Amino acid sequence: MSEEHWHEARLIPISGIRGQDEQERRATSALLAVLTAVHEFERELLKPLGAPAGKVSAFCEVPFELADGRKVRVDGVVRVVRGKRAWTLVVEVKTGKAELDKEQVEAYLDVVKQEGFAGLLTISNEIASVYGQHPVAVNKVRYGRVPLYHLSWARILSTALVANDHIGIEDPEQDWILSELIRYLQYEGSGARAFDDMGPDWTALRTALREGTLRRGDDTATGVAVRWEQLLQHISLSLAARLGGDVHPVLTRREARDPTVRTTALAKELVDEGTLSGKIAIPNAVAPLEISADLNSMMASASVTVAAPDLARSTARLNWLLRQLRSASDSLRIDVSFEWIKFTSAELLGAIRSDPKGVLAGTDRPPRSFTVVQTSRVGTKRRSGSGNFVKDMEKLVDEFYREVVQGLKPWTPPAPKLAVEKPEPAEEPAVSEPETDALAAGS
Repeated sequence: MSEEHWHEARLIPISGIRGQDEQERRATSALLAVLTAVHEFERELLKPLGAPAGKVSAFCEVPFELADGRKVRVDGVVRVVRGKRAWTLVVEVKTGKAELDKEQVEAYLDVVKQEGFAGLLTISNEIASVYGQHPVAVNKVRYGRVPLYHLSWARILSTALVANDHIGIEDPEQDWILSELIRYLQYEGSGARAFDDMGPDWTALRTALREGTLRRGDDTATGVAVRWEQLLQHISLSLAARLGGDVHPVLTRREARDPTVRTTALAKELVDEGTLSGKIAIPNAVAPLEISADLNSMMASASVTVAAPDLARSTARLNWLLRQLRSASDSLRIDVSFEWIKFTSAELLGAIRSDPKGVLAGTDRPPRSFTVVQTSRVGTKRRSGSGNFVKDMEKLVDEFYREVVQGLKPWTPPAPKLAVEKPEPAEEPAVSEPETDALAAGS
């Protein structure tokens, strides 16, 4: 019998998953077991939640009885013991399209309060619009002081990939165990789904934009704005998994404290301009990567703005950028802003290569900054498949980062040079004059 048809034995089997409950139980057990076995992954996932370094143990389907007589069975419990201190976290898990239930979350929070545990961690495919915020609005009066955390399956998978590919797992067996978890979470039947849907308001919003009937306060604008924020989180997590750094959407302090501020601003932008925009911070990149999508024309752009170098001639400043874009596509657009004036100029990279002075627009003001822009048509479909808006936005960002951003470097002034010291002229030897007496004697 040929071995090519044999199924390799797996630590976490992906076959035989029947129904939502089985899917959630298997995902919970797999994740918690790997947390106890792979130290680097456990630290990456639990340290931000306040877990100390120590011996990790995990349990599934743990029953509790509350003081009011309610019996609650939590999906999981993680315990980290360091010396005499025990840090315990309750875990609630959802997979697939299942969403977190407020009543169930609050029941788990009651367990945390009663037992004096460190907090509640919920896991689902829901992506919070702002990392650190929770997708379920619980009773703040009753549970405001109880630590409540949320991780999407996408973030967990991203963390596993970072630990595996960039941090590195010292023990080969632990490395294999983590690889098995990654393989399981990437399997469609695991219930750990990637973000691929712009939501139920997508079609209605695009219709309203096309007909000119979209108005402020429209719920469809708010719904799509929330999905856009989730898309930015999803793209950030995807980049983080491959780059190995902390990639995240750029937010003001006010937006980070209150997600509704950002959502309201995006909904207003949709109504007024028909566009959505955002920025993503990437470690050591020359500047944040900016993303924009025009839902009227279904054209999207990715861009990055770099400060012009402090060089005397305008052409020298422009040539500094062109040298860094030597292998970039002619279809990129370069927007130039100038010092001390609001006037800007723009031209395609191919045309600038033929006539560099054209984009300088004849002004005597030197360039202040350059914005490199890549545009692309994106699909209109809300879900995965050909012509999917989410996939097309991901592709645009990936291509732009690979071809432009990762190769750009900020201007670094050259180190000052010491003046070359001129050698001092050599002194001519003194000529002694003959004494008068000696001259007289020789005469």
